[in-house]
Amino acid sequence: MTSFNIVSLIRKKREKQALEPDEMCYLIQQFSKDAIPDYQMSAFLMAVFLNGLDDVEAAALTREMLHSGVIMNLSDVPGTKVDKHSTGGVGDKTSLVLAPIVAACGVPVPMIAGRGLGHTGGTIDKLESIPGFDVNLDLKRFVEVLKKHKLVLIGQTDEIAPADKRMYALRDVTATVESIPLIAGSIMSKKLAEGMDALVLDVKFGSGAFMKTRKNALQLAGKLVSIGEEFGKRTIAYITNMEQPLGNNIGNWLEVREAVECLKGGGPEDLMFITHQLAGTMIWLGGEAGSIDEGIERSQTVIRDGSAIQKFREVVQEQGGSTDCLDRPDDYPSASHRFKITASRSGFVTKIDAYTFGMAGVELGAGRTIKEDRIDPQAGICMDVKIASEIKEGETIARCFTNKEVATDKVRQILLDAVTISDTRPDIPVLVTDTVTRDGVTPWNS
Repeated sequence: MTSFNIVSLIRKKREKQALEPDEMCYLIQQFSKDAIPDYQMSAFLMAVFLNGLDDVEAAALTREMLHSGVIMNLSDVPGTKVDKHSTGGVGDKTSLVLAPIVAACGVPVPMIAGRGLGHTGGTIDKLESIPGFDVNLDLKRFVEVLKKHKLVLIGQTDEIAPADKRMYALRDVTATVESIPLIAGSIMSKKLAEGMDALVLDVKFGSGAFMKTRKNALQLAGKLVSIGEEFGKRTIAYITNMEQPLGNNIGNWLEVREAVECLKGGGPEDLMFITHQLAGTMIWLGGEAGSIDEGIERSQTVIRDGSAIQKFREVVQEQGGSTDCLDRPDDYPSASHRFKITASRSGFVTKIDAYTFGMAGVELGAGRTIKEDRIDPQAGICMDVKIASEIKEGETIARCFTNKEVATDKVRQILLDAVTISDTRPDIPVLVTDTVTRDGVTPWNS
């Protein structure tokens, strides 16, 4: 392989010049071999964040991250393997709900999930709040569990896209998360490596998402769908609203608890709407329904008949986790400190800044500010209101939980400022705005 000067490659991208495919190949391969230190890769990531990548560069980045590790072969697992990925949001625990739903309908779900990134939570951090749950299965065991239960839930292994794993951690702590080519390359390198046949994407926009506008979310979704289809994987994306937290709970164990409520037939309406739409699409792509609508009906059925929660219990137990907390969530240890956010006036909730609530969760201990930080599974926030809720002065907006000696008054004021109350009831935000497929963009009409 031709050698290149790393500083020259960083400078080239800093000066808004495109890297050639062999230059991108060299950069990623050398980083994978520890020949490039974190500080140089961080500089390159910032240059990409500021100046972007063209389509050729983005494809080269994805390809090199994909081939930096093992590409799994799941041909021995019967059925069409379908996975789901969300681009990240506050309170987004849909993976925990839809994965057992889809598996209970007979579609194999080989889910390799991520950790928290910035102000957003991560599925793996949430699963690790279940005592004993092992997210670090080797690839042989990954296939065994998938064959047995049609569902496996693990974190990114050293074998799967290792270059991305290291870059992912750096992006989290260098303010380089919100980059469309970096997000697209990270998502698709992992998903393509895990051996899935089809993919459903939840691409979020709004204050609690990395894409702040619908326009940018559509741009990212188009890139993701294009990459997936180029690799021969049927890929469908939904553009969803993240102007307020999804569901009621923010924080790792709190979100697992809410997911269990959903699997038992409860759960917030907004969370279940998104879950059934994504799950129904996965069930259809997996060949277990004749249409997305039929897939949604099947998704609702396995909630009602109890097979979805039973599937989750089976997989938790199979991966070493205790099901006691699923059966008796009130017995789970609670955080040592708790305080409330209360309304300063009566009226209707017209705005909830999801980003601020996500960052408050990080401050309480539910996320990371540096990559070495340990997650506190008990920390988080429980929301008592949604946009369009009516509230009276002194009533509770949210309850906060932490084991840290945080500046309670400061957090309380930040969150109070993140909620707007007015005299007029607003419209309830539209949850899904568009569907993106290989045929283009279709505005949501439901």
